Amino acid sequence: MKISVHRSRRAAVAVALGSVLALTATACGDDGSGSGGDKGSDGSGKGKIVFWDNNGGVRTDIWKEVIADFEKQNPDIKVEYVGIASTEYQSKVDTAIQGGGLPDVGGVGAAMLAGFAAQNVLEPLDDRVGKSSLNGKLNEDMVKVLKASGGDGTLYSVPTSANNGVLYYRTDLFKAAGLEAPTTWDKFFAAAEKLTDAGKNRFGYTIRGGKGSIAQALDAMYGQSGITSFWNGDKTTVNDPKNVAALEKYAALYKKVTPAADLNNDFTKMVAQWDSGTIGMLNHNLGSYQDHVKALGVEKFRGIPQPAGADGKRVQVSNPVDGLGLFKSSKNKDAAWKFIEFATSEAENSKFNESAGQVPANNDAAKDAWISKAEPTKLAAQALTDGSTTIVQLPYYLPDWNTISKSDNEPNFQKVLLGKTSAKDFLDTLADQLNKAQADWKKQQKS
Repeated sequence: MKISVHRSRRAAVAVALGSVLALTATACGDDGSGSGGDKGSDGSGKGKIVFWDNNGGVRTDIWKEVIADFEKQNPDIKVEYVGIASTEYQSKVDTAIQGGGLPDVGGVGAAMLAGFAAQNVLEPLDDRVGKSSLNGKLNEDMVKVLKASGGDGTLYSVPTSANNGVLYYRTDLFKAAGLEAPTTWDKFFAAAEKLTDAGKNRFGYTIRGGKGSIAQALDAMYGQSGITSFWNGDKTTVNDPKNVAALEKYAALYKKVTPAADLNNDFTKMVAQWDSGTIGMLNHNLGSYQDHVKALGVEKFRGIPQPAGADGKRVQVSNPVDGLGLFKSSKNKDAAWKFIEFATSEAENSKFNESAGQVPANNDAAKDAWISKAEPTKLAAQALTDGSTTIVQLPYYLPDWNTISKSDNEPNFQKVLLGKTSAKDFLDTLADQLNKAQADWKKQQKS
């Protein structure tokens, strides 16, 4: 995202948010003058607004349905939809702030908030929410996550949904092999080995080695180690010896019980590979549930919470809450806010999340009947509320978080999978970067 962790935070923020939302100046409702300095205006509440979807392709169809519903109810407002793949969104956005061309509304999840907020390109939304039909209707935990992620306790993004880590497994393959559901890490590793027959192109697991690999690796680490906090004082726990041992065991799965192609697989390739092949297990999140239903039907797989430890306790890293942000440079903020309010209303938020297979942010939408029928969503919601799961909160508030967890270390994790770098060296490097970023962030808070 912004900078390399080896540069200063100010440089990072400048580069990062200096690119935040730029596809092209002509594609957006901005005057092209640039980033956070443009205060925009409320506008007439009518006319055209531009919306950037941060998961284009995957969520394009459902967003177009929401937009059609909105335009039918608000005939004086036209929404221009721009879909951007999740793997490209940050870089597109990071290029745009510097060059100008921010949209009116954009997808702004927890992992992106710190950098955007530091560049002062997002409109504070606490007052707008408080005076709207959303007041008291939004999930308090999701709101808290977004406020904390912004770094200053302000709400810069209205939550749309919460995702959660899910272990998907092929019930038909497990049954044929006489295996129990992989509800614990011991059962998970045993099943991964038993279901593998590389000669017949059958594997027990598919590991994420491409884009987005770090969060999944952290989930596997903390899940096994049982460590429940990302920080011990001002030092990160990522390179705790228990986490090192956990990553060694997880990385050793590569090519032993996984396809070799996993080294470069992002989530779309990994999901497609699992849906079309004979791989026993896949770690992803609620977002791919509908893909599995379409490919396999509901009889051949299940999606359950991440495995628990031997003591029965489950530890997971936090999965980002997604949301919609209003950009300060918008010349039509009132119309843009109408769209955000509409998209997160009960009916539309329910429709969106039923399609996405995620937990709705609107409390009324979260009571809808479809949730009880979508087992992974139902089980995820239960796991997060029944006391069985401890969430390790990732430091989304660090402006350097996306750089550290993506461009700086995804290639390094591939070296771990290939045996070119040890798990300890990898985690020690990661810890050093995180500790420096944390110290820099705390220093900035005092200045």
